[in-house]
Amino acid sequence: MANTDLSFIIAKNISSLRKNAGYTQLTLAEKLNYSDKAVSKWERGESVPDIYMLKSIADLFGVTVDYLLEEKHEKPVKESGRMSRNRKLIMLGSVISVWTLSTLLFVGALTLKIYVTTAWKLFIYTIPVSLILFLIFNSIWTDGKKNRIIISMLLWSIILAVYIVFLSYNLWQLFIIGIPAQIIILIFSAIKKKNRV
Repeated sequence: MANTDLSFIIAKNISSLRKNAGYTQLTLAEKLNYSDKAVSKWERGESVPDIYMLKSIADLFGVTVDYLLEEKHEKPVKESGRMSRNRKLIMLGSVISVWTLSTLLFVGALTLKIYVTTAWKLFIYTIPVSLILFLIFNSIWTDGKKNRIIISMLLWSIILAVYIVFLSYNLWQLFIIGIPAQIIILIFSAIKKKNRV
């Protein structure tokens, strides 16, 4: 097999794996600590990643290095589909664990008759913690398109949690502070989206 043939096989496989995972070239480059121009050259067959980078690419997509070098595969890559399902289950399991812990602490507080009147606030704190988990997993495993929504929800859930904790002080001004913070989130996400295009 000619060297140029191999570079086009690798190019096709990298491109296919990237698209199946829902990554842009920029996202893949960021995950590999490389430039998007290098990824673009790999996918056009103009250059080939070195062996260390091939191993990193294979690990990222849950395939072997051999997979990247083979033109035909025995079965189509459903690894990303399986990985996606596993990732969703891990994310869901983590969030359920946080809520389970909150429930156990709530029941424990009621059983031991401590903080009985305020124990329900544990569930208020659980909302931002769950959103932080979603944000972390979304940043690691996807191209981060939903981060703006998650960060916005996190902002308002933190404001709501602080407001409820100090309900007797009636700190309604916190919600006014949230408005410019929300605008900043929208501006930064628009800048990032523009750079991605």
